[in-house]
Amino acid sequence: MAFTAVMFGLVSAVTWGAGDFSGGMAVKRTNPYGVVISAHIMSLFLIVALALIFGERIPPLSDWLWGGAAGLCGGIGLALLYRALATGQMSVAAPVSALVAASLPVLVSAFSDGLPRLITLAGFMLALTAVWLISGGIGIEIRLSHLYLPVMAGLTFGAFFIFLHYGSSTSIFWTLAATRVASISGLLGYSIITHEPWFPTRDSWKWIALSSVLDAAGNTFYALSARYGRMDVAAVLGSLYPGSTVLLAWLVLKERISRVQTFGILIALAAIVLITL
Repeated sequence: MAFTAVMFGLVSAVTWGAGDFSGGMAVKRTNPYGVVISAHIMSLFLIVALALIFGERIPPLSDWLWGGAAGLCGGIGLALLYRALATGQMSVAAPVSALVAASLPVLVSAFSDGLPRLITLAGFMLALTAVWLISGGIGIEIRLSHLYLPVMAGLTFGAFFIFLHYGSSTSIFWTLAATRVASISGLLGYSIITHEPWFPTRDSWKWIALSSVLDAAGNTFYALSARYGRMDVAAVLGSLYPGSTVLLAWLVLKERISRVQTFGILIALAAIVLITL
């Protein structure tokens, strides 16, 4: 397994998790739609600037379409996940959506690239188990009525992984710009139609800006990981992002990490070793 691809996948998990933490801090101060829309607008300007600085060539129309499809899926997934977190069991919604999101690219990659080595598959199983434990999804009663929205959110996030991978064969930043245009348009249109508030409060801007940069970085490193290695490896490693969120909550907010979460972090480290071998 290409070491570079694994490292990019791990960095995507760290930055995505840090971005979620920053976004969560922003949501404490304002509405979630305002956080996502504003963060995506900020990152759109950053991504376009990076594309120009690095002199990326303009991708073909197919890559723009793949990027737009990824952006729509990502925006819909966020809306579904926020609704799941608000109306269901948070300890179920977060790990279920992450597990489904990681599993879908694994299935697609198995058909397109063939099955990975057994040791890599073992690492996948450990990584998916770690996601569940880190998110606290153990020892709780799961109701089927609480699974629909998290599963749908996971499917759309998984589609985001797949579409972004197929759309970034020529360029990274221009495809990411397409994802942002699509997600901004979709979420803003949804907010206007449903009369959801979307303009953030003043005290949330610094957290939104931080979330914007970190989320864009996570997307970039995921695309790089999938380009230099296998899509399934990139998606599974990226799905370990709850570990970064939990650690930041412990460091910054002094939240307690349970024994189950600590065990999950240790399992995640073991999974990384197996995937790297």
